[in-house]
Amino acid sequence: MKLKYFGTDGIRGKVGGDVLTHEFVRRAAYGISAFMRKHNQAKPITVVIGRDTRASGVELEALLCEALCQDHIHVIRLGVLPTPGVSMSLRDLHADLGVAITASHNPASDNGLKFFDNRGLKFSEQAEAEIERFIDAAVIKTPDVNNDCGHDYDGSAFYINVLRSLMHQDCLKGWKVVVDTANGATTTTTPAVFRHFGAEIIQLGAEPDGQNINEGVGSECPDKLAAAVKKHGARLGVAHDGDGDRLVICDELGRIVHGDQLLGVLGLYGIKTGRLRKKTVIATVHSNMGLDRAIAQAGGKVERVDVGDRNVLHRMLEGDFNFGGESSGHIIFRDYSVAGDGLLAAIQLLSMLLETKLPLSEHVKAVELFPQLTRNLKVAEKRPLADCPSLSKAIAELDEGLAGRGRILVRYSGTEPKLRLLAEAETDAIAAETIEKLEAAARVDLDVLN
Repeated sequence: MKLKYFGTDGIRGKVGGDVLTHEFVRRAAYGISAFMRKHNQAKPITVVIGRDTRASGVELEALLCEALCQDHIHVIRLGVLPTPGVSMSLRDLHADLGVAITASHNPASDNGLKFFDNRGLKFSEQAEAEIERFIDAAVIKTPDVNNDCGHDYDGSAFYINVLRSLMHQDCLKGWKVVVDTANGATTTTTPAVFRHFGAEIIQLGAEPDGQNINEGVGSECPDKLAAAVKKHGARLGVAHDGDGDRLVICDELGRIVHGDQLLGVLGLYGIKTGRLRKKTVIATVHSNMGLDRAIAQAGGKVERVDVGDRNVLHRMLEGDFNFGGESSGHIIFRDYSVAGDGLLAAIQLLSMLLETKLPLSEHVKAVELFPQLTRNLKVAEKRPLADCPSLSKAIAELDEGLAGRGRILVRYSGTEPKLRLLAEAETDAIAAETIEKLEAAARVDLDVLN
């Protein structure tokens, strides 16, 4: 389904650009208000709003609050709070809708809006399409300077209290942990929880100024994390993105752990302890086949869905599974939360390390990844793949040749004019040959600009 404003994870864009104008934010508020009134008839509506550390978030929050309150919606401002904290707060505050003002791992010049229903779930595409229709139909009203604009609630304190209840106080005494909070929403929360557990914290990305979120720090720039782990002799390195829904891990040797290896390690431990429901890990089409092999060898299985943590969660709910995620670091433990939560995932990993008394590097050995290559081809037009005969033929032949010993993935980006190619195989040489053949076939059928 092609949507006008919503992308794969909410509404996002340059602040003051084509989408995130003052007028649009007001329209979005009126649109979501109309949507909620349709689905919550004869009931007072409460909306909670959290944000990351971008300077623009303060202004966007004020615009949303003004428009929502003008439409007689009760607003609770949570302050700076990781996105999973917004999701988590909805039930506690008996709210009907949550809004996280964030552009996740994007630079400070971007911002966006992520929406959650009263269960803390991201909206379906069908709901987003309906919200878009309400946004387009919205009529801008004159601001009422005397209007009550909601009240404040310490979202961080609530979130910290929930997360620190998951392990015993001082259980990490003697541990040294490097934490990179990306100058973002986890700058206060993650260190507070780890210190409650007794860990000594070396913190990177800890000086948010409104303009430096994700700037050379955080989950997108893990090299600094790895260097700090080596320098300080830490037992673990933990990095988040700007809004805290991702986790990147560095082991005690200073090596970045691939996201699929992390899923594998946690999944294998779940099988061993009997905590992994139906012995199934929900992953996406991007996850490495090494994950499938490792889980299968332990008697479990991996189910794949399309890219996006929303799709992962949908399958988890549909099949009553309790663990899944993406190689990018979105990890969902459904027994605790319905959102990808970097801090929650880190706590579950630390719990495993405490119980097994083994370093992370030993656990990672059980998940050996296949060589994987990717290409991103900028295209003039996203022609349907069914109308690309050379590429279709190459896909069929390569699939047959790999025959379960590798795989290919060909898909268009959901947000950019790009064709994404992926090839995995048991050897580097086969993976390289496969990706070259895919790209050559794509260039026959499509006008490739790079």
